[in-house]
Amino acid sequence: MDPIPYVIGAMAGLIVGGGIAYALLTRVLQGKAEQIIKEAEQKGEHIKEKKILQAKEKFLKLKEEHGSEIKSRNAKVQALEDKLKNQERNLRREEQQLQEGRKRLKRDEETLQSRLKSNEAKGKELEKTQAQAAKLLSEAAGMSVDAAVEELKEQILGDARAMAAQQVQDILDDARAKANQDAKKVVIQTIQRVATEHAIENSVSVFNIGSDDIKGRIIGREGRNIRALEAATGVEFIVDDTPEAIIISCFDPVRREIARLSLHQLVSDGRIHPARIEEVVAKTTKKIDEEILQTGKRTVIDLGIPNMANALIRMVGRMKYRSSYGQNLLQHSREVANLCATMAAELGLDTKAAKRAGLLHDIGKVSDEESELPHAILGMKLAEKAGERPDVLNAIGAHHDEIEMTSLISPIVQVCDAISGARPGARREVVESYIQRLKDLENIALEQPGVTQSYAIQAGRELRVMVESEQVNDEMAEQISFNISQRIMNEMTYPGQVKVTVIRETRAVSVAK
Repeated sequence: MDPIPYVIGAMAGLIVGGGIAYALLTRVLQGKAEQIIKEAEQKGEHIKEKKILQAKEKFLKLKEEHGSEIKSRNAKVQALEDKLKNQERNLRREEQQLQEGRKRLKRDEETLQSRLKSNEAKGKELEKTQAQAAKLLSEAAGMSVDAAVEELKEQILGDARAMAAQQVQDILDDARAKANQDAKKVVIQTIQRVATEHAIENSVSVFNIGSDDIKGRIIGREGRNIRALEAATGVEFIVDDTPEAIIISCFDPVRREIARLSLHQLVSDGRIHPARIEEVVAKTTKKIDEEILQTGKRTVIDLGIPNMANALIRMVGRMKYRSSYGQNLLQHSREVANLCATMAAELGLDTKAAKRAGLLHDIGKVSDEESELPHAILGMKLAEKAGERPDVLNAIGAHHDEIEMTSLISPIVQVCDAISGARPGARREVVESYIQRLKDLENIALEQPGVTQSYAIQAGRELRVMVESEQVNDEMAEQISFNISQRIMNEMTYPGQVKVTVIRETRAVSVAK
């Protein structure tokens, strides 16, 4: 039996079965592909819907933020419009008051003219009556006309003197009442026409840092950097748990500003070590001196005061970093200058001289000279050295009644100084007494031999004293600390305790060339 046909049939069956299997496999794969494509399309639609929803939410959020910003801007614009309307109303009210004052003056003038005409008519009638009376007297008494005239003259003169005295007294009383009323009106109008600014002086500044890691670099190894900072600037750096902030504490605003700017420069630069600290503090001190001069120049230009000496301009700039009973001295002096100019204009006086005297009236408080003189007298002497006018000098020296007033602008400066300082909340005597106590602490230390610098820190609870290492040894440093503590106990009144720390530092410096 031949096997070949069977083999050929088997092979044909295999070929046919493979084709059928291939067709079935192809159909299954196509179904799965269609299912995958369908799922992908559904997933794409879902993602598309999700993205559209997110876009709508973001659009609504942006729309809400935009609406809030528009609303805030509209509120600011409305506030400005209200402020302008109030200023307009005040100006109209002042203009109306001025017009009413002019009308009153015109009515008074017309009344005076009518009285003069009436007096002239009465005088003519009196002459006629006098002639008739003289004639009647001469006929009745047998007196001569001249004798009758003389007697009548004496009688009329006596009556006229009595009437004139009464009228003079009435006029003086009216003048006093009117002068008092006009003076009050001038003061009130002056206060209303000058805007005021008040700044509350603090004894601390906050220096913000990027991260708390910088605090360690500022403190330095074993605290050498922060000790160098405190020794160079005379302020206290408080590094505590406050996040990303360092507190700078000192009663002297100039020292505090120098410390803040120096620390900013050191942190920005990244090099923080004692030698670099001293270099930066020295440069910052020089920069602050230049800024003081520029502040003085800007103030003088803003107020329109010409030809002022540079020494006085520098003192004016120094006022920015001083306070009087909690009131910033520069703002107070600018306010007094504007008040003086306004009041001088109301009274018909020299407005420029009044403004000049108002700005300079407290320069004695920012003098570098140590003097026992009152600040008004010291300021007058400083202005005299700078070549100021006699009326300005008298206004400066007399604004606290230390000397006699000889100029018309002197009482104006005194009144405007009182107006500026007497506003509610303008001054705080507690702050002034606190600052004076810290200054007294430092001055007690500076009077000791060998002391170069002294700084009151921690609100006056600690006094750090720098001594010259070549003049003072360790035993003398202990004695200086004891002497200062004894003087503080005997001469000052203070709460709690005062720690006196005397620092003696020895440096060895060599230069390689």
